[in-house]
Amino acid sequence: MSTVQEKIQDLWSKQEKVKLGGGAKRIEKQHASGKYTARERINKFFDPDTFVELDQFVAHRCVNFGMDKKELPGEGVVTGYGTVNGRLVYAFAQDFTVEGGSLGEMHAAKICKVLDLALKMGAPVIGINDSGGARIQEAVDALSGYGKIFFKNTLASGVIPQISVIMGPCAGGAVYSPALTDFIYMVKNTSQMFITGPAVIKSVTAEEVTAEQLGGAMTHNSTSGVAHFAAENEDDCIEQIRYLLSFLPSNNLEEPPVVETSDDPNRMEDELNTLLPDNPNMPYDMKDVIKSIVDNGEFYEVCEHYARNIITCFARFDGKSVGIIANQPAVMAGCLDVNASDKSSRFIRFCDAFNIPLVNLVDVPGFLPGTDQEFGGIIRHGAKMLYAYCEATVPKITVITRKAYGGSYLAMCSQDLGADQVLAWPTAEIAVMGPAGAANIIFRKDPDVAEKTAKYVEEFATPYKAAERGFVDIVIEPKETRPRIITALNMLASKREARPAKKHGNIPL
Repeated sequence: MSTVQEKIQDLWSKQEKVKLGGGAKRIEKQHASGKYTARERINKFFDPDTFVELDQFVAHRCVNFGMDKKELPGEGVVTGYGTVNGRLVYAFAQDFTVEGGSLGEMHAAKICKVLDLALKMGAPVIGINDSGGARIQEAVDALSGYGKIFFKNTLASGVIPQISVIMGPCAGGAVYSPALTDFIYMVKNTSQMFITGPAVIKSVTAEEVTAEQLGGAMTHNSTSGVAHFAAENEDDCIEQIRYLLSFLPSNNLEEPPVVETSDDPNRMEDELNTLLPDNPNMPYDMKDVIKSIVDNGEFYEVCEHYARNIITCFARFDGKSVGIIANQPAVMAGCLDVNASDKSSRFIRFCDAFNIPLVNLVDVPGFLPGTDQEFGGIIRHGAKMLYAYCEATVPKITVITRKAYGGSYLAMCSQDLGADQVLAWPTAEIAVMGPAGAANIIFRKDPDVAEKTAKYVEEFATPYKAAERGFVDIVIEPKETRPRIITALNMLASKREARPAKKHGNIPL
């Protein structure tokens, strides 16, 4: 009969075996490809000595194709919970050193358990993906595992923040769990996502493409818009995720954390009074406006490389998180297009789900014209923005800096779409269309067309007609923007808005 001490020694040896994953050689290979192991990633992500591992000894039940002779430590995935900056967070990290991180029935069960716990406890969940895909030997059991994860992801959507991290390959059905979550991080040169890999594409369409070109970090951050953040390396990626979490509440019933700031809420920024060019058709960088008004000039951009004609970012005003949606006049004159509509709509809905107020900075001349846009469904995509803003019940503050024309004025959260306070700079131009174009239509048969056009521009290229009708609440000096936004946010802190009861609306996807 073994003694208690022998049983404890046995536990230690079993734990050591699990912690070694696929063994020293495979760990070495992982490091050689510029990647950390699953456990190293987990340890770097959580506050020191706070991670508690679950299901260390879970084992697969597959007996086909020699699997009965294979031991897979930890079932190829590390799961558990810990704290990040003192707050509870759940995580799973696929272990590429164990059978290529492939997903089988019990691997999926471990992930599902963590998702269930995160949902019950109201805590964010981070999924680190590094896997060769479904474990083929387990056939439909593996597919069923993916299906169960998708279902849990969807249940958790809008209840707890879900962040996916791609730190290796992620192919086939595996890509859909990240796509169902709120944000996707990718690491340059070491992570890829695709439904079908380069070899299959070559055999079916004869196209030749590398894995990095097809599904690398910058492909999905700049071309497809599938991913939201690109990191230089795994350390940078982990730091970025911890930073993102600092802006977010733990769940949809909480407010985002308030951070101490030394930045004066009444700070005026004189430079804003001279930032805009005298010529209304000249560009300027809206990021200069954002830096000038937010706490310490600090913001965290989402989808920085995609649809750059619109900016979506997290920032703080007087220590409180906000989501900023801002037209970017320095790119495509700040026009809205299919991609900008998709990017902003998803960001608006995330902020609304997690009680993060919306601040909209408007300088938009219209929707981008052209057959590409019309054939690409700009009507449907633009309608997503209208829907997202109308649906959002968080505080909504709109600041019009310059142009706000036609449908794009509405799409950037006008008062009619539920803006709680609309501020305008004296340079704002709120109209059905550009005043010069409108005057050419109205006075085209008038002999004094030039004189009347100039007078029309003088009268209508202003915020005052909209202010007369009450569509603009306050016309402010640009330098006042920060304190005015903070005052409005404080006023709106107790906002409550009831909506008609329904199962859910039907957003024009």
